[in-house]
Amino acid sequence: MRREMERHFSRIFEGSPAEELQAGYYPRIESFTREGNIIVRVDLPGIDPKELEISVLHDLLTIKGQRKAAEEAKAEDYICRELVYGPFERRLMLPEGSAVDKIQASFKNGVVEITIPMTKEMGVRKIPLELEAEKTEK
Repeated sequence: MRREMERHFSRIFEGSPAEELQAGYYPRIESFTREGNIIVRVDLPGIDPKELEISVLHDLLTIKGQRKAAEEAKAEDYICRELVYGPFERRLMLPEGSAVDKIQASFKNGVVEITIPMTKEMGVRKIPLELEAEKTEK
């Protein structure tokens, strides 16, 4: 409970964690497989899609851009400012054998969706988890 109180007080007196990130915007990513493809989604609210650059070099997928602040108020006039602005660059290593020449990307409602076809032999393989307790009982 003490740690929780300290955390709350530090936010009040030292500012929010978002202020520590003002050096640049860091968009959130999710990835999963669907129908033989790797799907990567990048959350980019407020980003102009014309300002985005998506590229691939060998097995490295790069998403670059910049989240620009609207000049609605002077810095000293803000009461609270938790939104983070600035340039960003996210890089993802693609699995060996990804069909990089067939990658597609779309932008809808502030989300970029990148589809990376996988070769048949790249399919997801489940790894069984062996528990230590079960191992010693056998």
